[in-house]
Amino acid sequence: MRAPYASDPEKSRGRRTPEAESALRSAFQRDRDRIIHSSAFRRLKHKTQVFVEHEGDYFRTRLTHTLEVAQVARTIARALGLDFDLAEAVALAHDLGHTPFGHTGEDALDALMAPYGGFDHNAQAVRIVTRLERHYASFDGLNLTWEALEGIAKHNGPVVGPGRPPLPYALADYDAEHDLELGTHSGLEAQVAALSDDIAYNHHDLHDGLRAELFTLDGIAELPLIDGCVAEVDRLWPGLDSHRRRHEALRRFFGILVEDVVAETRARLAELEPRRVEDIRHAGHMMVRFSDSVWRDIQTIRRFLFERMYRAPRVVEMRAAVTGVVNDLFPLYMDDPRLLPERWQSDVAAAEGDTALARIVADYIAGMTDRFALQQHERLVGGTRPAVAVPR
Repeated sequence: MRAPYASDPEKSRGRRTPEAESALRSAFQRDRDRIIHSSAFRRLKHKTQVFVEHEGDYFRTRLTHTLEVAQVARTIARALGLDFDLAEAVALAHDLGHTPFGHTGEDALDALMAPYGGFDHNAQAVRIVTRLERHYASFDGLNLTWEALEGIAKHNGPVVGPGRPPLPYALADYDAEHDLELGTHSGLEAQVAALSDDIAYNHHDLHDGLRAELFTLDGIAELPLIDGCVAEVDRLWPGLDSHRRRHEALRRFFGILVEDVVAETRARLAELEPRRVEDIRHAGHMMVRFSDSVWRDIQTIRRFLFERMYRAPRVVEMRAAVTGVVNDLFPLYMDDPRLLPERWQSDVAAAEGDTALARIVADYIAGMTDRFALQQHERLVGGTRPAVAVPR
């Protein structure tokens, strides 16, 4: 049963380019399906989550991470009486704007784009679904509903207002033409997607770190939340083999995070007593949250991962290497845009000035997969490709 404060596809603010409704799918279901069928979504298969995608078959990529986030979002949204199709759509789109090499690539591209309006992967996701996907005859982008675009743009909270940094050009450019009310919070479905992202990576970064042997299960068994999970597994199955022991402990940790978000959000909703989705947007704070105690414990776990995983010596070494790849490619394309593929040349021809050209180059590099960026670097610059882990 849909809660009164849930987003309702029958009451959607619609699409920027009007379309006939589907007889078989709701507006939010169509959003989800268009995202899945997009080129940017397919490229997530070969984009970094924590480890370079060719380093092992079992490490997460942006695609497997995205699917895990979508699964969590559906579970939480259903438990809260929300539109789980919209929650899933935002979850599936939330990482479309990521560069190759994860946040390392984003940091490098943001620095290069500083004179031209900066770079932000959430803003780039909006640019992808509104401009860069070019498959439909009647419009650029995917022509998603207003609610889906709002969720992609501000699932982490308002992006304009006192004390907030200037809008990245990709988001400012679109919002000037289509108001997404960037000063308010999103609906609950997008907030659920944001917390589902936190749950997924807190769980799988531990799992991938264990698989990469950057630490051991006994080494994390004293961390808050995880300690009780390991103790319960050892009590129920003494002598369990290490692979099953790890899985059983981490799936319990995963469950604790999901259940905590549901319980805390229900309590916040009971206090606010919202009657419509607009009450959520104007609540003044995020409604979907961890409890204070679990959030403190998560911060302790994140500090552990920062020291033992994201700043492991071989990871730091790789961070420098892949930053060099992006730093090399950007000026090459800026100096000679003819190096861009043929289908990008019409955009280059229409570009007026360095800023417009830089944005085209940023779009192209941001869309690269890890392997393609390395291949292009080898072809245009030379040298060998990096072959160890990169940080989130």
